[in-house]
Amino acid sequence: MTAVSVDQSTSPVAPSEVEMPEELSSHRLRSRLLFAVGLILLVIAIVTLVPGLGGLRTRLAHAKPEWLIVGVALKLLSGLGYVAVFRMVFCRRMKWGVSYQIGMSELGANALFPTGGAGGLALGAWALRRGGMQGSEIARRTVAFFLLTSVPNVLGVIVIGLGLGVGLFDGEHNPLLTFLPAGIAALAIVGALLAGRIADRSRARLEREGRHELSRRTRALWNGLRAIADGVDEAVKLLREGNVVLMLGLVAYLAFDVMILWSAFHAIGTAPPLANMWMGYLIGELGGLIPVPGGIGGVDAGLVGTLALYNVSLTPAAGAVLIYRAIALWVPAVVGAGAFIVLRRTLRNEADKLAVCVPETEMEVIGLGRVVIRAESQ
Repeated sequence: MTAVSVDQSTSPVAPSEVEMPEELSSHRLRSRLLFAVGLILLVIAIVTLVPGLGGLRTRLAHAKPEWLIVGVALKLLSGLGYVAVFRMVFCRRMKWGVSYQIGMSELGANALFPTGGAGGLALGAWALRRGGMQGSEIARRTVAFFLLTSVPNVLGVIVIGLGLGVGLFDGEHNPLLTFLPAGIAALAIVGALLAGRIADRSRARLEREGRHELSRRTRALWNGLRAIADGVDEAVKLLREGNVVLMLGLVAYLAFDVMILWSAFHAIGTAPPLANMWMGYLIGELGGLIPVPGGIGGVDAGLVGTLALYNVSLTPAAGAVLIYRAIALWVPAVVGAGAFIVLRRTLRNEADKLAVCVPETEMEVIGLGRVVIRAESQ
């Protein structure tokens, strides 16, 4: 098959759009890293000095190193699942090595930046923009990526909540802690689908009113609605496709991360029923939406509090969560830093490796046969 490159770009890539985002600048990264280190030192000081935490200190001091190593391995496997999802959603023509560089860099940024991984997504968008992918395409696929990586969490709450409620799984059977979360999760799925339809209708209404006559703020709203509507459609399409690599990546990204908590419980000598632990994790992780680097404090409190609701003793829950959070923060931060260094070199010297992600189509051309028409950004 012949490849033909043509200029189909309707919105050339401006230099300002391929510069390193301010939130990913060296200054911001250093400040976030120092802030994260400060918070960690504060947690260590509290655990070490506050009276009444002797049991927690004892458990942490005698944590089994082999289970800590298992936790690190599980985090790396979870990261590889993230990389697989990234490649399947954003660019299946991208080499796996480049997908690894971007995916792991995103996870490293997520460890340092607040608000549910927005820093990581900004880094990925910057890298793809450097490769020539149009902003509207990135926005659509970013929404789809966010929704897809949320699907296993939501489905997990539904399946495990119902399983606990009917007695299929060993653990908590209180309807308020089983059926209620499952029902809320089901409504969340319905809400996401409705959000896509509402966004599409609102976008169409703004389009009829004349997009070019709208104010800058309204045009920004129009673009946001378009990204949401198209992103929901893209996520549904990808799920219906049933791609094995995508499905395995989604499961691996969540399951291996949850099992880090399981290994942390074993490291300190005790583990609750798996179903209780999964529910505590899936609900408690919402604390990551609190805007501090890596969700430090928010995730910890959310996990410990939710695990306590599911009848996990407070002291082992706190110890396991502290171990889990240490692994979940520092493994991606260290590995992601290395990946980011390599990614910057790739973008500087081998940007063509990302240029393959510029949208392309196939068509029949007389004299050439089946050809690939690839849009090029200017």
